[in-house]
Amino acid sequence: MLRPTQIAIPTLVRVKEGALDRLGLYLHRGGHRKVAVLVSKGLASPLPERVRNSLKEHAIEPVAWVEVADNDLESTARLFADLPKLASAVVGVGGGKALDVAKYVAFLARLPYYAVPTSLSNDGFCSPQSSLTVRGKRRSLPAALPFGVVVDTAVCRDSPRILTLSGVGDLVAKFTAVRDWKLAFHATGEPVDDFSALMSDGTIYSYMSNPTLDLHGIRLLATALLLNGIAMEICGSSRPASGSEHLISHALDATSSRPRLHGLQVGVATYLVSILQGQNTEKIAKLFDATGFWEVVVTDPFSRAEWLHAVKIAPTIKEGYYTIFSSRDVLSEVEQLLTHDKQLKRCFQ
Repeated sequence: MLRPTQIAIPTLVRVKEGALDRLGLYLHRGGHRKVAVLVSKGLASPLPERVRNSLKEHAIEPVAWVEVADNDLESTARLFADLPKLASAVVGVGGGKALDVAKYVAFLARLPYYAVPTSLSNDGFCSPQSSLTVRGKRRSLPAALPFGVVVDTAVCRDSPRILTLSGVGDLVAKFTAVRDWKLAFHATGEPVDDFSALMSDGTIYSYMSNPTLDLHGIRLLATALLLNGIAMEICGSSRPASGSEHLISHALDATSSRPRLHGLQVGVATYLVSILQGQNTEKIAKLFDATGFWEVVVTDPFSRAEWLHAVKIAPTIKEGYYTIFSSRDVLSEVEQLLTHDKQLKRCFQ
């Protein structure tokens, strides 16, 4: 007997040059006349002005225009409480914090959410969770996928290069995440959703077909990250996108004196974990070479001591979450790799 699976996926998807200036048109077509707009604080000009002009052109009133600086749950709850009742949709514009907050506000308000990322630093813009801080600790809270995703490839191409490379790092994590998922199946019987795993795996190969930071490469990267969000929605968990490499990053976020961009931490952790898993290391290294990922990390090396501590506590981050770390004590292996691996030793001091 077939198991019925029903998921919500974005109805509107625009990934193309100039999409930001058509945001008003997309909202107008959706029947929206009054919307709440949450933008990243300090979003570079002229991006906010382009959003305002696009809304004005199609007679759409921003009944709320909020600059988001923090992504703590308390501030997000206040934004929800203050949300004008006239708003028929919530629009998030900018980077991760603004998009996560806008997504959660829309989820609480049961309103359509339009995600408008201006950079591609991770896969969160189209995931079924919101990353918020709760009592100072980062938490992934259940939310809903966006109704609409609007990615202006030219805007993302022109964003700081380090943000795009962070997105590349988050993308390759799907290699090790899917492998950890399959290890969990063999060790504990945890079910694997084959379609989710296949979709997640396929997104990496799609970007690897043209691993550039030009308009074509940005379109492929945006689409790959978007599809990973849908893969998580299909299986109802973060398994196809997050494994032991993310546990290291979460541990660093909690303990490092200076946590770095999520995707940079995850990317280096993915390369490290791939060696422990014995799979995909060459592919990851080649992709990092092609995009310039290594060079960005090398300019601001990580702390070896902090990473060893993060690897030590990583298995405790998610209770009952089986990964390669659950199969054996890898600390001594990691210590050797950070010192002797050709790529990794450049990334640490």
